[in-house]
Amino acid sequence: MPIETFDHVVIGSGSGGGVVAARLSEDPSVKVLLLEAGPMDDDDMIHLPAGFSTLFKTKWDWGYQTNPQKMLGGRRADWPRMRGLGGCSSMNAMIYIRGNHADYDEWRDVYGAEGWGFDDVLPYFKKAEGNTRLRNSFHGSDGPLHVEDRRYNHELSRAFIDSAVATGIKETDDFNGAEQEGAGYYQVTCRKGRRWSVADAYVRPAMSRPNFTLRTEAFVTTIDIEKGRAVGVSYVRDGALHQVRASGEIVLAGGAVNTPQTLMLSGVGPAAHLKEHGIKVKVDSPGVGQHLQDHPVAGILAYTQNTTDMAEFLDLPNMLKAQKLGRGPLSSNVAEAGAFFTSRDDLDLPDLQIHMTPTGFYDNGLHEPTRRAITVAPTLVRVESEGYLKLRSADPTWHPEIEAAYLTQQADVDAMLAGYRTALEIVKTGPLNELIEGPWEPPTFEPTDEQLLETIARLGQTLYHPVATCAMGSNDDSVVDSELRVRGVKGLRIADASVMPRVPRGNTNAPTIMIGEKAADLIKGA
Repeated sequence: MPIETFDHVVIGSGSGGGVVAARLSEDPSVKVLLLEAGPMDDDDMIHLPAGFSTLFKTKWDWGYQTNPQKMLGGRRADWPRMRGLGGCSSMNAMIYIRGNHADYDEWRDVYGAEGWGFDDVLPYFKKAEGNTRLRNSFHGSDGPLHVEDRRYNHELSRAFIDSAVATGIKETDDFNGAEQEGAGYYQVTCRKGRRWSVADAYVRPAMSRPNFTLRTEAFVTTIDIEKGRAVGVSYVRDGALHQVRASGEIVLAGGAVNTPQTLMLSGVGPAAHLKEHGIKVKVDSPGVGQHLQDHPVAGILAYTQNTTDMAEFLDLPNMLKAQKLGRGPLSSNVAEAGAFFTSRDDLDLPDLQIHMTPTGFYDNGLHEPTRRAITVAPTLVRVESEGYLKLRSADPTWHPEIEAAYLTQQADVDAMLAGYRTALEIVKTGPLNELIEGPWEPPTFEPTDEQLLETIARLGQTLYHPVATCAMGSNDDSVVDSELRVRGVKGLRIADASVMPRVPRGNTNAPTIMIGEKAADLIKGA
């Protein structure tokens, strides 16, 4: 059989790739192939907002783990990553956060990512966004990504916000407006109480176009590079190896883990490392897999009284109500409320975020609570520590080595401890305090720094936001330039969280969708 040829081949249907493929296919003269390693998103729990953690450690999860982490008591941290249509937009907590305006100006001014300052990227955030409430210069109302106020809020979330305000944090109804700091309810990427992923917003509408082809359960092994140009993709499907060609461009959008792995398997990466695994070096690119950053989180868990726990609502009537009507407790994304604030008075920008859940959420939510509880989880969003990702084998089915390097810089430790002190103050203040029965973790509300570090060692985990493993910019080890073109390889771009030169202050799904929107315009030459 002759090898198929498309104008563009996009690898990965997640928050970057799904957007790029759909936008490119809007031109009926352009043939687009979208390859996804996992299956269609046909599990009910994908679409039920409260069900996201039930997907972890299942067929939907790549099942990555980090190296043993010193600050996590020598534990390996689980890294849930979605293996299915929509990528992690089909498995995240649906929180719509863009990060701070200054994050993007830093990308431009410090890392040399020209065209990625906040004023440059705001139009792409707005283009993607279909916000049902907010109407101002910072928001879009008619984009494909539905953003709405949650239909259900637990009473503990309101109590958390009021208690945060009582400690001196102002209340906000928009974390993505003029200012980021404050406490409030998170908006979510849902539509009428149901998850609204990139698969829903972008891919499914594109599937009706004759020039758009989606292939699921297509595991990409390598990008085929000839004479310095990416010309095709090899992938395994139904037990057989397939190849396709691209007359235009190939877009790699596998995420912060799969993208650098695929690049290295294709011969693009640190030359000495590739040679260790017997991989022919096509381009010596030292930055591939380097500069890995993620948001570490570790919660305060407290027993509650005179209230309910989200876990109590996991029953058939509530599940049917959420599935059929988009109503009731299971239309909650669990992480309902939060806050952005600074660890020190001399900081101009927030370096901490809180995720509050009206249940005991730890170890990625894999443990069903046996007592009513609340989680108030400080999250470090201004991260100084950097890790890396390396190959363990030239076999593409082997998971790579992931060194998260959590809290290896003292500045990160100091900020996390300050975050805990603020979170403890909130727990002990105002209406929330009246609903607290007593401490669970840490075992006292007046802990020492050593006790807090022990809590981090026991409960510390990822917030699911790895970035920067194929960072863009003008630095010597930048993997892609400001137009997302892979240095040293013609016809190949990257459009996912791996290109972020530094992790933004906040959840990374919306920024990755923004990258997808801008990548499509760059490819079109718009």
